[in-house]
Amino acid sequence: QVQIVESGGGLVQPGGSVRLSCLVSGMSIRGLTINWFRQAPGRERELVARIWPNGGITDYQDSTRGRTSGSRDDTKNTADLQMNSLKLEDSAIYHCNILGNNYWGQGTQVTVSA
Repeated sequence: QVQIVESGGGLVQPGGSVRLSCLVSGMSIRGLTINWFRQAPGRERELVARIWPNGGITDYQDSTRGRTSGSRDDTKNTADLQMNSLKLEDSAIYHCNILGNNYWGQGTQVTVSA
């Protein structure tokens, strides 16, 4: 059974950073692309970034472009999203999933507040 667990969220001050981790169990992420989504209250879920099998990252939101970096460890089945220079509007529940699959975790809450 595939399970996804996101972690690393919390309360962060504007301008701060957060490192979110996606842990997958039940299948190997080697060769697979990891999506990071977020959903803020009252808004639709949006794709923030993709972490490719080679560890590269593509941003999909103009608002986060240039403020993210990604990493992955296929031996640990993890894929991390680092976000810097956080803004109030980055507050959301962040989810990861595997591109082409419909497995979801509970997400991790990021709250940016002074």
